[in-house]
Amino acid sequence: YDITVFGAEPHGNYNRILLSPVLAGEMTLPEIMLNDLDWYRDNGITLHAGKKVTRIDRVHRRIIADDGTEAEYHRLLLATGSTPFIPPIPGKDLAGVLAYRDIADTEAMIDAATHYKHAVVIGAGLLGLEAANGLMLRGMDVTVVHLEGWIMERQLDRAAADMLQASLEAKGMKFLLSKQTEALVAGDGGRVAAVRFKDGGTIPADLVVVAAGIRPNCALAESAGIYCGSGRVRGIQVSDTMQTVTDPRIYAVGECVAHRGIAYGLVAPLFEQGKVCANHLANFGIGRYEGSVTSTKLKVTGIDVFSAGDFSGGVDTEEIVLHDRQGGVYKRIVIRNNRIVGSVLYGDTADGSWYFQLMKDRQSVAEIRDHLMFGQNRLGDAGHKGENRAASMPDTAEVCGCNGVCKGTIVKAIKEQGLFTLAEVKKHTKAASSCGSCTGLVEQ
Repeated sequence: YDITVFGAEPHGNYNRILLSPVLAGEMTLPEIMLNDLDWYRDNGITLHAGKKVTRIDRVHRRIIADDGTEAEYHRLLLATGSTPFIPPIPGKDLAGVLAYRDIADTEAMIDAATHYKHAVVIGAGLLGLEAANGLMLRGMDVTVVHLEGWIMERQLDRAAADMLQASLEAKGMKFLLSKQTEALVAGDGGRVAAVRFKDGGTIPADLVVVAAGIRPNCALAESAGIYCGSGRVRGIQVSDTMQTVTDPRIYAVGECVAHRGIAYGLVAPLFEQGKVCANHLANFGIGRYEGSVTSTKLKVTGIDVFSAGDFSGGVDTEEIVLHDRQGGVYKRIVIRNNRIVGSVLYGDTADGSWYFQLMKDRQSVAEIRDHLMFGQNRLGDAGHKGENRAASMPDTAEVCGCNGVCKGTIVKAIKEQGLFTLAEVKKHTKAASSCGSCTGLVEQ
């Protein structure tokens, strides 16, 4: 194929997960670029950066960008990602109100931190907490406002969330939970100056960052008559070969799609979808994407957290819990019919991939219940530092959840490419190149 890429942003592609370290001042923008502009030229790929595609002409098989640039296609791949969800709050269009999605948002937040004092982050999911942490490290007074009763409710149960909140509060972050924003109030210069709540309270705000979730970005596809679903699960509807159900010449992957009624907001399923799509485009046989069983392994402001499956439990489940508030460790394993159906880990996530594998394989844990809480190696710290952990993992075990990299991929790269350093493994496989929580395992 002759390959042409259009992107609305004026850059090559970059690692969005690492925008948080850029905001926090721990990395620079050049460090998070995956492929700079020279890479496209060196590989014979035509890149139209800073050109947003506004129309797909399916009859004549061409696309048209906002500046009039056109390109013909035999096959078209839509990877338009997602857009931030901004609730319909009065004042949401004021200066100083931002989403947190791309390089431009990050640069605007860094600039605001040099001129203003009070920041309010609406939404206490991972993105909201990372934004709050970065702004706090840049000297702003930060308050996180959240509609729910505890933070990161999609990834953590109440106990783990309370421990994380206490840790963040110790660093200076403030929280207002179970609070509904009524309006963003303008100041004298027309910039946002305060946040008003439905209970009548207000707090000062020179900068408001809205991190209230994402929605599949399927407007372009929909305008071309491509079916994007309806009701609860929106997104470009695709088959197991990642072809749109409307037009088999058009493929779609990532956060913009809905596959078998599920829209994934994590990067690991995207890599699985991308492999199937590339396999199909290259005529390498029958590759099928049948969905992903996902886990979340994150480093939230330096603290390791992990969750997978149905960790909320229920009447037909039982739980094994270790709750050491003083030591900063929390583990909860949810079991149904002698099989793990969910888990939450805080502070010590070394055995997260083991629990996840047991859950995916639907393996009975009846014989090892007594040892579950103490980890795969049953020797406490041995699971973090010894090489037994990596050696005993099967090649199919996931090592890097952020980038969907399994042990076999890493071992193959080390052997075939002659890799000797962590940096080389990161470059060739992307393992440990995002949140960093798997770095110790990759080093093993």
